[in-house]
Amino acid sequence: MSAQKPVVIDLKFERREVDAALANAFSGRQVLRASDPDLDLSEARYAVIWKPEPNLFRRAPNLQVLFSGGAGVDHILTLPDLPDIPIVRFVDESLTTRMSEWVVLQALSHLRQVPAYLKQQRERQWRELPQPEARDLTVGVMGLGVLGQDSARKLKIMGFNVIGWSRSRKTIDGIETFDGAELETFLSKTDILVGLLPLTPDTRGIFDAALFSKLRKSGALGKPVFINAGRGGSQVEADVISALEGGVLGGVSLDVFEKEPLPADSPLWRMENVMVTPHAASASDVRALFRNAEAQMERFEAGQPLQHLVDRRTGY
Repeated sequence: MSAQKPVVIDLKFERREVDAALANAFSGRQVLRASDPDLDLSEARYAVIWKPEPNLFRRAPNLQVLFSGGAGVDHILTLPDLPDIPIVRFVDESLTTRMSEWVVLQALSHLRQVPAYLKQQRERQWRELPQPEARDLTVGVMGLGVLGQDSARKLKIMGFNVIGWSRSRKTIDGIETFDGAELETFLSKTDILVGLLPLTPDTRGIFDAALFSKLRKSGALGKPVFINAGRGGSQVEADVISALEGGVLGGVSLDVFEKEPLPADSPLWRMENVMVTPHAASASDVRALFRNAEAQMERFEAGQPLQHLVDRRTGY
């Protein structure tokens, strides 16, 4: 194997978490921290990045591979001076499991009327509410990549009827799937809509008033529910709020937003049928991220193909 090449780290994560993970990562490999503005990064051949500094590629002109610090890569594809080199997505069991846990939690919370019961608890009301069974509801998952497929399977285990939609049709045992041309049919069957789409020109703003109006209105919950943990740019938040206020949607769970952090004056904070989490559904385990990147670097240096490469034409 050829000599190990230097790697630059430019991650907008908690510094203590990154420092702790680096203590046991990239053994024998020079690690450069982009947070030091005076450091020469010209020798770096790899970069592990999440929302890096805009001048990174000018400071590190000899990079050969980029590694995303999260499942999404839209934060990379829009960077200025992005070099024409391979980009590797972060795919790891811990990332996948965290996401599917959050999706299942939100679907069950709406099934079992958690927002309404929390309101009753605050008001000291003792009143049982009607609650359908999971099998009475259809959860439609939009986005059937690694995260979407795992979430769909685990929702199925919990007893929900599960269907899936993606730009090109996927095959998943026991789950009916739809392709891009069948979106309206998919929506008409959906009681709880789960968004796990990557952010591309085609998906930006896809979750809007027109889409919400096509969800099934005669389901066991009375009104459809929207859950989004994909990308904030895929939703039109003004339409989400209007749909909630107008009774088009009965509830919402959001982990991603058009602007993050979610502004303090957003109506979403105070709406009682909304559950908000701070882009934490599938927070990256930095240790797993570094293990994944290191394994890919070793493959690259051994002349083996990189895994989980991004297709820039599709945006994921």
